[in-house]
Amino acid sequence: MNPPITKEYVLDANAVMRYFQNQPGADAVEKLIQRELLNEIRLYMSVVNLGEVFYSLAKFIGEERTLQNIRELRGAVEAVPLDEEFAIEAAALKYHYKMGYSDSIAAVLAMRRKATLVTADPDFEKLGKRLKVMALTRHNE
Repeated sequence: MNPPITKEYVLDANAVMRYFQNQPGADAVEKLIQRELLNEIRLYMSVVNLGEVFYSLAKFIGEERTLQNIRELRGAVEAVPLDEEFAIEAAALKYHYKMGYSDSIAAVLAMRRKATLVTADPDFEKLGKRLKVMALTRHNE
């Protein structure tokens, strides 16, 4: 019998974009996806951040390939919908910390789930200890 899964991660849009475009940090995201497929961890992403991936990636590879990539990703990542309370909480975070709204949504999802946010975006540092962050490589090292 497998031990219960206790580690959860939230992917923000830039982490997924790095994965799809094989940019720095893609290997770390790939390892997380592999661990999810082995039922070692859980991966989440808000539907808003998933939409952000779609419009960002479609510019480079077109809608059809983007939808195919997203379908494959959804085999490992659970898309989490927003309700009114969630949207207001994210808006308050944006207001207080001067973050992008979709970044605020990713942060709220991670904080609510007590999960680690996976990102290369340094903006999340503004939240300090309120948010656990797995910082992806931002450039080739």
